[in-house]
Amino acid sequence: MDISVGDILIMKKSHPCGDNHMIVLRSGADFRLRCQKCGREFLIPRSKAEKNVKEVKKPDL
Repeated sequence: MDISVGDILIMKKSHPCGDNHMIVLRSGADFRLRCQKCGREFLIPRSKAEKNVKEVKKPDL
């Protein structure tokens, strides 16, 4: 799966705040994501993130 910094991930499960849109801040063996609604940042392993992604939106340039 081609995910890079700046992409918006739409997840299958929502964050506890209720939003399921996450911004990718760092990619590698794990992802640093930020919730678009509440701004919370968290790390998630790549394997778990790729399994839970419903859609990837590329940023408009």
